[in-house]
Amino acid sequence: MKAMTIKGHGGVENFAMALLPIPQIKENEVLVRTKAISINPADAIVRSNKDVSWVFGSDQPLIPGWDISGEVVGVGTKVADFKIGDQVFGALRHPYIGRTYAEYVAAPEGDLAHKPSNISHEQAAAATLAALTALQPMIKVGIKDGDRVLITAAGGGVGHFAVQFAKYFGAHVIALASIGKKDFVTSLGADEFVDYQQGRFEQQIADVDLVVEAVKQDRHIQRSMQVVKPGGSLISLWSHVNDEEKAEADRRNVNAFYNMVLSNGQNMKFIANLLEENRLVPHISASYPLEAMADAHREIEKGHTQGKIVVTIK
Repeated sequence: MKAMTIKGHGGVENFAMALLPIPQIKENEVLVRTKAISINPADAIVRSNKDVSWVFGSDQPLIPGWDISGEVVGVGTKVADFKIGDQVFGALRHPYIGRTYAEYVAAPEGDLAHKPSNISHEQAAAATLAALTALQPMIKVGIKDGDRVLITAAGGGVGHFAVQFAKYFGAHVIALASIGKKDFVTSLGADEFVDYQQGRFEQQIADVDLVVEAVKQDRHIQRSMQVVKPGGSLISLWSHVNDEEKAEADRRNVNAFYNMVLSNGQNMKFIANLLEENRLVPHISASYPLEAMADAHREIEKGHTQGKIVVTIK
């Protein structure tokens, strides 16, 4: 099979296409013939940063990737929910690597859901890790009908799912993004829009029950915390809440925490149901073939992606 590997941690010049044996599956795994994958900012981080090389474990060669949509072509002896021919999607093994940059992938049964028939493999691949990243902390804090929710980086891969999930749960959504994404985020259901380039957003927003903090920027957590009312929550999706931020959160009576996304097949089934009902719509801004993975990573590293970037494998 073809697989896109990295020869070492660093720039996109370290990508190398390799011909490798098709993976052997364990009793609780299925073999998936990959149709599409999606690219996350975290993909670029694990490619470039040796400090997070632990996600690869001892597996060689280094094959990145978590997100996948494809067809089941092999089934382990203890797999109960999937059969050969099923169309499936999911985010695999996170936080460890899923090795999805390949034509065939050994996927844990518990990380997958059936792909809805009304969406493409590209759309399904887009609604995996980014969608889980938005969904899981909302479930954790118990988002409820009528909550005022601020979503930062609302037009990005995680953000555009967060807007849609928050609306599904009945929240009043305030979207923070650049003016160029205003029409996009309002089309997703955002009730209010704030342009982060026009003044300080923390002086324009108040009495928020929940902040979904998706901006990777120094002191952005402190700024976002200022809009949360006492007893509210701030979820950091990028970095741990440091001691200074924790002290500020305690002073304000704000529940501020970092949420590590985890692969979860039950959550994927919930996402699949919303996709099937057209209550969750992935936005794909760009699509690349596997051979152009370097270009896909260059694009994600610009930091201004609207929605998701996908890679097709044929």
